[in-house]
Amino acid sequence: MKIKSRLELLAPAGNLVKMKTALAYGADAVYLGIPEFSLRVRINDFDLAGITQAINYAHSLKKKVYVTVNIFAHEKHIKLLPVYLKKLAKVRPDGIILSDPGVLELVKKYLPKIAIHLSTQANCTNGAAVKFWYRQGVRRIILAREVALKEIKEIHQTCPKMELEYFVHGAMCMAYSGRCFLSQDMVGRSANLGDCVQPCRWKYEVFIKPHGHSEVLELVEEPHGSYLLNSKDLCLLEYLPELIKAGITSFKIEGRAKSVYYLANIIGIYRSALDNNRKIPELVPELNTKVTHRGYTAGFLLGVKAAQNAKDSHNTPDWEFCGQVIRSDQKGILLQVHNTIKAGDELEIILPVYDIIKFRAEKMVDFKSGREITEAHGGGGGQKIYLNLTTKKFVPALTVLRRKIK
Repeated sequence: MKIKSRLELLAPAGNLVKMKTALAYGADAVYLGIPEFSLRVRINDFDLAGITQAINYAHSLKKKVYVTVNIFAHEKHIKLLPVYLKKLAKVRPDGIILSDPGVLELVKKYLPKIAIHLSTQANCTNGAAVKFWYRQGVRRIILAREVALKEIKEIHQTCPKMELEYFVHGAMCMAYSGRCFLSQDMVGRSANLGDCVQPCRWKYEVFIKPHGHSEVLELVEEPHGSYLLNSKDLCLLEYLPELIKAGITSFKIEGRAKSVYYLANIIGIYRSALDNNRKIPELVPELNTKVTHRGYTAGFLLGVKAAQNAKDSHNTPDWEFCGQVIRSDQKGILLQVHNTIKAGDELEIILPVYDIIKFRAEKMVDFKSGREITEAHGGGGGQKIYLNLTTKKFVPALTVLRRKIK
């Protein structure tokens, strides 16, 4: 199936650099929020000033910013929200993502002209619920991850006026639509207020005592221990055509805590698929070998039980992130180094259209001293170096490079 172009690709943004990278690699919109009111307290550099800067930057590119206010609010949050929402109204985000009905009422009051998106945490799983939320003023539903492909079609037919968004790639919470209580119970940090410590990723030692036996046995899932709650990562690249047919118009990537390298790869791959720049089967190996993941699953999309992954908890990619371009010219690139690069290393430049330039690191010059070097390092904020590169292709700022490691 030929996929129609410019369907919305929605990317996470944990800080301004990540946001700019995501937009450079083809995201049509980003989602972000301040720690106090979004489900991302840690690894989140945004405040109101940062959101303002992000919105202005995105709008200069004719792209969109959706602000998350998707906590399950307590009374203290309800009291503080009006002040924040009044300020937010002045910078005009393109949408507000929320899950709490109380927050919905406040958003309608203080941002009456801004589109309202219902978060996946609201567990919307049927057409009747979609119609209910439409009557409340919601104009986009981020469907629960538990909704299968067949159900998406039925929901779209029930309420065709509602925009439908669906997570297509990233980490999966083991709890129902992300509404987990393990973190709160174990360490007093609430996932429903954005402060999850991810107990589902921890290694556990599990012991069983069979009925009628005195001996205690250790239950071992793999040689390194047991990761009983550790889900595989969601990957629906191969199902994009089916999702489009079903009525999805916005394809969401998870990962506000992920690196710029991860974003460049994932956003670039999905943009290339949505725009028909490369065939999907050609892109699948890139996801398997170029980025770290925990194994992939289609989740609940197909309505069947996913296979148990008892062999390992994550993969080790063949390549690693080594730097991000500051600027380039006809002779080479100025690079901010993130991981060690040695003379002779096999490198790849990942252009925003997910076109790959392969070359070897030959002449490297330290930007500060002007001296030729044989090794560059990423510690202490990252060394800046000039790398010789002869190519007719334009290499824009924010482009990422990777180094072959095996």
